[in-house]
Amino acid sequence: MPVALADAGEDGQAGARVGTIAGIARHAFVRAPMEVLDRADVSVEAGIAGDHRGRRKPGGTGKRQVTLMERGDWEAATAAVGRALPWQERRANLLVDGFDVPQVPGTRLRIGADVVLEITCECDPCQRMDALVPGLFEALLPDWRGGACTRVLAGGTIAVGDTIRIET
Repeated sequence: MPVALADAGEDGQAGARVGTIAGIARHAFVRAPMEVLDRADVSVEAGIAGDHRGRRKPGGTGKRQVTLMERGDWEAATAAVGRALPWQERRANLLVDGFDVPQVPGTRLRIGADVVLEITCECDPCQRMDALVPGLFEALLPDWRGGACTRVLAGGTIAVGDTIRIET
C-alpha cells in the first residue's frame, strides 16, 4: 500500500512527523552511570548541560553533542536478545517516542520551542552493549537502531513531554 504524502518524512520514509521526548539522560564522565533527568539545558557550546560528550572541543565539529534513539528501536533490540533493559543503558541522551528519526545527515530537528539539532551521522553501538547482554551490539546494528548523533544549532531548555519534529 503506498504511503500517503502526509505520512512521509522529508527523507521519504513513512512515519510520524511529530513525536515526544520520552526520556533525557546524561553522564558526567567516561563510563559514568547515566543520570535520568526530567529537564535539561542544551547549548551550542556544551550540548546537554553536564554531559561530558556534549562539549564542543576547540576546532571540533560537535558531531556527537546529543544522541537520540527511538523507543521502538530500543524495544526491538532488547526483544531480539530476550531481555528488557532500561533505555538509558544504551547511553543515549534522548529517548523519542512516536517519531521516526530521519536517517539523513543534515536534517534539522526542533525540540520544544527553542532547541534545534542537526543530524550528523548514525550512532553506532559500541562493544559495551554486549557486556550488558550478549548479542545486544548486533541487535542495535540494523537500520540505525542504535540511534542518531546530532550537533546543537540552537539551545534552550528541554523537558520530558516536549515535542520533537522535523524543522522545515
